[in-house]
Amino acid sequence: MDDRSSKLILVPILAVLFVMIGYQYICPAGSNSCHFKTGEKLRGVSLLSTPYQDNDDFYRDQDLEDDSPPKLPSKFNFTERDLDRHVEFNMKGDDVIVFLHIQKTGGTTFGRHLVRNIRLEQPCDCKPGQKKCTCHRPGKEESWLFSRFSTGWSCGLHADWTELTNCVPVIMDKKEAQRNKRNFYYITMLRDPVSRYLSEWKHVQRGDELPTCYSGDDWSGVTLTEFMNCASNLANNRQVRMLADLSLVGCYNLSSMNESQRNHILLSSAMSNLKNMAFYGLTEFQRKTQYLFERTFSLRFIAAFTQINSTRAANVDLSEPVRRRIEELNFLDVQLYEYAKDLFLQRFQFTRQREHQEVRLKRREERRWLREQREQSWPWPPKRRAGGNRGGRGFDKGTEADFPTTTEDYTSQVARW
Repeated sequence: MDDRSSKLILVPILAVLFVMIGYQYICPAGSNSCHFKTGEKLRGVSLLSTPYQDNDDFYRDQDLEDDSPPKLPSKFNFTERDLDRHVEFNMKGDDVIVFLHIQKTGGTTFGRHLVRNIRLEQPCDCKPGQKKCTCHRPGKEESWLFSRFSTGWSCGLHADWTELTNCVPVIMDKKEAQRNKRNFYYITMLRDPVSRYLSEWKHVQRGDELPTCYSGDDWSGVTLTEFMNCASNLANNRQVRMLADLSLVGCYNLSSMNESQRNHILLSSAMSNLKNMAFYGLTEFQRKTQYLFERTFSLRFIAAFTQINSTRAANVDLSEPVRRRIEELNFLDVQLYEYAKDLFLQRFQFTRQREHQEVRLKRREERRWLREQREQSWPWPPKRRAGGNRGGRGFDKGTEADFPTTTEDYTSQVARW
């Protein structure tokens, strides 16, 4: 067997050995980042160091895009600072997540996710039969979460932004001996105003509170018409009122200024506070809400959020005049939700695009690393320039194409999520 034939046999053997050695660097023994099944293509070879590249990552591009409306240009001039909401949340330090729970926005479900569904070094202690869970920092008797299911209604039932920002620091100082200044990260959930309004009507219809415009012991059996006609109904524009700084308008003193001025201040304040919160989600976009929360706080949920559309509000058959009437009663909430939805989807798109860019960059680095390893381990001298030694036994111009080489880019098969 001559030298040329030996090389033809040796090259594919070396190529296979190189791939096997490279794979050991990428997926060492015991690694959970690479998956092989009979008849299945390579799915998980990756050098990505992002904390979200887990083998049980339930995110897929299609899953996140399924509940997206058609992409429309933003109506608001959001800056990159408005869109980038990643925070360095220090679970072991002095950081606290404060959940502002607005009625009938899916806050109960999200609140349970916070105490039962986050993958933590020290999970919240949720005992059967108890409404509250103990959510302590690792190795400390200090809470990292202020919410209905961790600290209870410590600042009052469904405390709003005005109440919480004044109450939370005081309550936590009383409960815990804290010398360092805490960092409070406020979060909330919002919902389409018509659906939220109908859901609140269905809730009070079963028996709850007593407005001045309704006779009886409570609101049991109240009709939608009676609910809408009650001028003192706090369900009207509840989301704006819950998020605005009420001290700017004299709280609930309606005589402090005219209605038009009051509404303008409330809406502007609610928009500003919402934009500056660490995070907010939308009930209608559960998967995107989960995605953005995880990317904001670098925390992972154990199980995926579920989009539930068959709610009590969804089962109400509305005529168009009634729908318009509800929108008129909640005209501030309608404007706030339009703003919130726009900002939410812009943040999602911004985060996804940035994440894709990071993945592409890491893939480029992987390809370069593989190329450098291949060049370093190549056993033959570099190809001679064209025209030299054409009659000898060295490489000629067409020889390189005759040699089989490893050209498949394994990094292109990194599992996308």
